Amino acid sequence: MNKSIFVFNFLFISALLHGISTTPAQITSLSIFPEQIIQGEPILVQINGPASISSIKKITFDNTILKIFLYQTKPTTLIGIDLNKKPGDYELVAELSDGQIFKKTINIEEREKIEAPLGIPEKLGGNTAVSQNTLVSTLALENQSLANIHTGLKAFWTQKFLPPLKQTFVTDEYGYSRKTEEYSITHKGVDYRAEEGTPVMASNRGVVRVVKTYRNYGKTIVVDHGLGLMTFYMHLSKTKVNVGELVQQGQIIGLSGQTGYAESPHLHLTVRINGISIDPIKFFEMFQ
Repeated sequence: MNKSIFVFNFLFISALLHGISTTPAQITSLSIFPEQIIQGEPILVQINGPASISSIKKITFDNTILKIFLYQTKPTTLIGIDLNKKPGDYELVAELSDGQIFKKTINIEEREKIEAPLGIPEKLGGNTAVSQNTLVSTLALENQSLANIHTGLKAFWTQKFLPPLKQTFVTDEYGYSRKTEEYSITHKGVDYRAEEGTPVMASNRGVVRVVKTYRNYGKTIVVDHGLGLMTFYMHLSKTKVNVGELVQQGQIIGLSGQTGYAESPHLHLTVRINGISIDPIKFFEMFQ
């Protein structure tokens, strides 16, 4: 990965505290990206030194045990920071099988709150009180059905993640609130400009868990990349895969459209880490 990281070397101090030899084989460090983190963003953590996952006893963030996998031959974990997580300092702890313990305080900064108006399409009832209430109630049901999707017990991918379109232009960013009369709905994904029928590709290798048409999200595909990492492709005009199918990075899984709560053709992409929807653009930046 070509990225700016900061590395925390504990070297001789850690070794002395734990009575461990200071030979080169014992030198270990943590690499964390990005350097500055705000609400709604992902974090990638890698351990430099141990050659296998068995070298790691556990990694925790804010007292939650994280799932570990190999990426670029290094034990790696992903953290999703919720959009509403309280800003402040949180502790990351990596405990190795040889007794070494590494701790780092990660500061989560507050995201700027932005709100913009968005009307309801006529096909969903227009801007009436009835359609507003229907929108909110049906969105809650759809979100509930998408909240507990089965995930694999291993990472299905080994290559970096790529955007789902050959050419990308963001029309709506992640994290702002869409004001619909009395209701405010947070946009927990990113919208890409895409003419009707534009091929949509799987961002990485994974298993298709959902192929379904929703009232608001339209034709939707969910790809599980394992260990709680999933990508959601919404408002499609056509789907080209089936539930349970193993798809490869770059495989065409559907065509863009404007089904559901959409006033013009585009692709909505959501990325979730253990149920937390994070900024897809920042997610892709971790793999550049």
